[in-house]
Amino acid sequence: MKILVANPNTSSGVTDRLVASAKLVASPGTELLPMTAAYGVPYIATRAEAAVGAVAALEMLAERRSGIDAAIVAAFGDPGLGGARELFDFPIVGMAEAAMLSACMLGRSFAIVSFAKALEPWFAEIVAWHGLSGRCAAIRMLDEGFRSIDDVQDEKEAVLIELALRTVTDDGADVVILAGAPLAGLANKIRDRVPVPLVDGIQAATVMAEGLVRMRPRKATAGTYRRPAAKDSKGLSAALANVIGHRDS
Repeated sequence: MKILVANPNTSSGVTDRLVASAKLVASPGTELLPMTAAYGVPYIATRAEAAVGAVAALEMLAERRSGIDAAIVAAFGDPGLGGARELFDFPIVGMAEAAMLSACMLGRSFAIVSFAKALEPWFAEIVAWHGLSGRCAAIRMLDEGFRSIDDVQDEKEAVLIELALRTVTDDGADVVILAGAPLAGLANKIRDRVPVPLVDGIQAATVMAEGLVRMRPRKATAGTYRRPAAKDSKGLSAALANVIGHRDS
């Protein structure tokens, strides 16, 4: 089984962390194929940056579509996820959706903890987009600077743990999601220091992607995720233009 790990951020160091964390839960025989956005920002933190990342994600999926069984949109806000499910006939999993659905199976309410205050409004909208606002006890964000996006989890580990603990004691969270691609792998390191389950988004997405491949769901020909009619385009990558124009067979 081949799963594309498509990071719509431009940080290759974050991609390395994502794949390393995903390998901890991947089944024997599953091959994780890393890909990092060729343009955009080092880490997506706003709605505008997410819009750029969505196009990058669609282009990455289009480029690699012929050699994969499933794909993961490997940024917590799931940029481009809905559009990707319209265009492609293999399972596509978003890290935020996978993390939240996993958290809902571990407790009644979940909290989201992450590394940048700018992420908070966008994350709140993503929770609502997935229909899970009623299950979200809190969103708590680090409100201080950091030196490097590649190493933010190491630099701010103690503060992130404190935020996680506060969601349990102050907000009543049953589960804590450590959100954002740069925090991949942190849950494994600190799980004994937080008294509720911790969820790592890339690990949740990897397990779900494998399961969906095994379920072999059919491509929708009705409903809101049916493939749109062919359309000409201008200025897109050749791979994505071919998919939109139905020139991908």
